[in-house]
Amino acid sequence: MNVPTMAELTAQGIQPEVLFWVGCAGSFDDRAKKITKAFVKILNKAEVNFAVLGTEEGCTGDPAKRAGNEFLFQMQAMTNIEVMNAYEIKKVVTACPHCFNTIKNEYPQLGGKYEVMHHTQFLKSLLDEGKISIEGGSYKGKRITFHDPCYLGRANCVYEAPRELIRKLEVELVEMKRCKSNGLCCGAGGAQMFKEPEKGTKDINVERTEEALEIKPDIIATGCPFCNTMMTDGIKSKEKENDIEVLDIVELIANAQDL
Repeated sequence: MNVPTMAELTAQGIQPEVLFWVGCAGSFDDRAKKITKAFVKILNKAEVNFAVLGTEEGCTGDPAKRAGNEFLFQMQAMTNIEVMNAYEIKKVVTACPHCFNTIKNEYPQLGGKYEVMHHTQFLKSLLDEGKISIEGGSYKGKRITFHDPCYLGRANCVYEAPRELIRKLEVELVEMKRCKSNGLCCGAGGAQMFKEPEKGTKDINVERTEEALEIKPDIIATGCPFCNTMMTDGIKSKEKENDIEVLDIVELIANAQDL
């Protein structure tokens, strides 16, 4: 796969149009790596001039900040900002709403001012500019529901870009009873991804999965690697993994185009 690093391009005197911020999940989690690869395939097909930081990319500091460790967050953030500013980064695209929210809303006060886009927003812009086309392919006519990630939806009011991409797949988009500004968290936000839940009667990802099952979808679409993990676990707990797929929107698009 063609994935240039900022260091490589800078050495050649090339300034890429966008920095693809991969994030911890997209770099290290085996399931989320598939989302990263699907996005890179589309970027290459659309001939987008992009690069990644590679080993120079550190965690944005989102989990540390949500867990209350502001000191660690600022250390991690400042390290990333120094690297990005040294490369004169202007535009950042990421497939993780947690990275998106942190770099967009919390890095500016530490000196990191960039145009930041979620991958669904960026794909929508590529579609509008005619750089990619989206067809239903094997997904045509399927029932798909979209689970709004908290840090994309309620935190940043991005609701339509992911849904417009899904509609382009010529599918039946069905909404859960709690969606958009009234969406229910999958349970992984606020650094909860990295710990066991507190005692209770039901895990929140199971509650969310049950809401999805009520509308009988063929596929649950996500726009966040954490949500993907939580919804996949929810489907497994309900023993529905043979009936319902959990896929990131970018995977749906890449698969439909046979990339």
